Amino acid sequence: MNNKIPKNLKVSYEPEADVMSWEMSTQPIDYAEEAGNFVVHYSKNHIPVLVEILEANSFFQKSKKLLEKQGQTV
Repeated sequence: MNNKIPKNLKVSYEPEADVMSWEMSTQPIDYAEEAGNFVVHYSKNHIPVLVEILEANSFFQKSKKLLEKQGQTV
């Protein structure tokens, strides 16, 4: 398993919109696909460029509760 974090990875949070974003590449975005609260933007070569989590605060609160139920430290 490759656990290396890309050097050009940028993470940001926009509190007014409650959106967390991971920019993984500087390639131009060609299209995007939405699945629930996730939007993944791809290059024309189908490589993920940007991932957004909509309603991020709610997503992370739910994730924290699930991890705590499983006995994992958050």
